Amino acid sequence: MLQVAISITFGSVPPVIVPNKWLLLMYGLPTKKGTARVNLWRQLKKCGALPLKTSAYLLPDKPDHHERLQWLAQQVRDGGGEATIIHVTEIEGLSNEDIVRQFNEARAVDYGALLPALTQLIAQNKKRLGDSSTADLEKLTRQFEDIRKIDFFDCSRAQDAQMLLKRAAGLRSAKLKASVLLTTKNFVGKTWLTRPRPEIDRVGSAWLIRKFIDPKAKFIFATDPAKHRDAIPYDMFEVEFSHHGDDCTFETLVKRFGIADKAVLKIAEMVHDADLEDGKFQTTGCVGIDQVLKGWAKSGLSDEELLKRGGECFDALHQQLRK
Repeated sequence: MLQVAISITFGSVPPVIVPNKWLLLMYGLPTKKGTARVNLWRQLKKCGALPLKTSAYLLPDKPDHHERLQWLAQQVRDGGGEATIIHVTEIEGLSNEDIVRQFNEARAVDYGALLPALTQLIAQNKKRLGDSSTADLEKLTRQFEDIRKIDFFDCSRAQDAQMLLKRAAGLRSAKLKASVLLTTKNFVGKTWLTRPRPEIDRVGSAWLIRKFIDPKAKFIFATDPAKHRDAIPYDMFEVEFSHHGDDCTFETLVKRFGIADKAVLKIAEMVHDADLEDGKFQTTGCVGIDQVLKGWAKSGLSDEELLKRGGECFDALHQQLRK
């Protein structure tokens, strides 16, 4: 049963300004109004509303969201239904963190739907984009921008799509100088920053950093490097240690630090294929690790625990390849 602390806005009565965080639209439409129901669902999805229960949708409490829900509520009433907009301060059984997580999971699905098309576009246009591919890229870019508009809490999956869009557009970071090798002694005892909910490339890169670059490395998780200027960002959009050209972040780190360990070079190929899914090296060694990491993430393991357990997987893989 959905239980909320509320203040209610009916019809066109101006909303009561209270320090509440969420807006809840509750509505009911006649059974025969199937078309109206589908149309309403599409509009709610387009504005990024989160479904809680049947006929109940949630949005952050902002003036533009309230205006949008008022318009949709009136649309429901005009169709013979009932609709109420509720200012919510608490939902039983769901913390604010749980709600944010559900919003981000919904956006992760949206971003994830773009990745196969972007990966295919890159695979089919390795040298340059043709006219038809340019049009496809523009379409995918518009779709990405539409998702960003409803990405209220900076879902970390956005950067996966951003990096692929950058690769597809043929952009290269001016900061990257692949011919200049870095020395590990300048990177000892650093704090490294990456996105939350790390998967194969971020976990593998963390293992590589601790094993071959910075044994005393500490890791933190956030989406905006500008807020953590003392940390070294990796596997994030437009940073030095990230995707460049055809390389995933693991490969970038291997090249920048001149890591020549043969087992590591093999793992780099495996991480590439599991992360980018472009079949470049035709390896499958890290696909299973990637699936396990995703399963652990869904089971609620913390970001730190994902790095720890994932690192143990990479330790074992490295030992096996060395033999």
